[in-house]
Amino acid sequence: MAGKNPWGGSSGNSSGDGDRSGDSDGGKPAGGGSKGDRPDGPRNPWVPKGGDGGPRRSASIEDIFKNRGPEGPRRRAGGPGGPGGPNFRMPQRPGGKSWVPVIVIIALVIWVLVTSTHLIGPQQKAVVKTLGNYTRTLDSGLQFTAPFPFETVDVEDVEGVRPVRIPGNNNQAKLILTGDQNLVDLSYIVRWNIKDLEGFKFRVVDPEETVNEAAEAAMRAAVAETELDETFSGQGRAAIELDVRERMQATLDSYGAGVRVLGVEIEKADPPAQVVDAFRDVQVAEQNADAARNQARGYAQQILAQAEGEAQAFDKVYEEYRLAPEVTRRRIYYETMERVLSRTDKTIVETDNVTPYLPLPEINRRRGAGATAQPAPSTTTTTGGQ
Repeated sequence: MAGKNPWGGSSGNSSGDGDRSGDSDGGKPAGGGSKGDRPDGPRNPWVPKGGDGGPRRSASIEDIFKNRGPEGPRRRAGGPGGPGGPNFRMPQRPGGKSWVPVIVIIALVIWVLVTSTHLIGPQQKAVVKTLGNYTRTLDSGLQFTAPFPFETVDVEDVEGVRPVRIPGNNNQAKLILTGDQNLVDLSYIVRWNIKDLEGFKFRVVDPEETVNEAAEAAMRAAVAETELDETFSGQGRAAIELDVRERMQATLDSYGAGVRVLGVEIEKADPPAQVVDAFRDVQVAEQNADAARNQARGYAQQILAQAEGEAQAFDKVYEEYRLAPEVTRRRIYYETMERVLSRTDKTIVETDNVTPYLPLPEINRRRGAGATAQPAPSTTTTTGGQ
């Protein structure tokens, strides 16, 4: 049985030059036309349809690429500028050469200038990495490096203060154990900046997280050596802040983190929320006790000062008595009697030849009392015939 030709005819009826004598149904030529219209043979799939009716020929490789290329549709559509596509051509230089090399060179020059020139601010520094490895540090000002990707520049602000709040949320409790086995809720701020940019960028993986952990460890160590009352007082807080700063700096320097700790400020130091009411009652009682103790100390100091003054006066009198004992005794006797008799209105007379003492102070006192009393109004009754 004859095989079917993929180009339209039987393999048994095809000739060596590509023509065929007829079909199996009566010898009609392929395609439905007559033999006089076009030569017999299978249609070449590489030749486009709708030719001018001329004799068929074998398609060459040049014809295939011409028909498939950008010029083929325009040629078939009727010439340049037709609906087959735009007629775009790159402009040429006066000498007939292309502008592409010039454009590429200009782009490369701009790229080199942009990626190799760096303006670093007055508070900034930059680290330079050559093919991914650290090579040097650039100071502030206009600096030059090799273009990207040979050298990359990473700029950082080394003078700016970077605050860290611990804990990050103000509503979150940070309970720390004190030296007298009490809990205190602390929140504080750590301020730091960059001391060594190379260490900051390449010695630790996450510098900010390292600062947070060092601050928390230093604060717990400092509070563990302090009693609860000292954490609430101003002097105790100042001592804790200084201790935490020194501990943090020593720890970060041992890591080579390149961080300078500028200061630590305790914002809040309160008892835990669960026992805040009882703690306030204890504080009130302690304040009352302190007030009572201060009052007792003041009274004791007053009595002591008075006793010391009397002792010093007695010492002075004793010194005078040692110089003239008889005179001193008489003087003390007269002063004592004068002080005693000045407070009484009675006089005792022992002999008959002494004139009795007239109690003038008593008379004066009674006269003054009678003058201040108002007499009652008198009522006169008149009877008839008298």
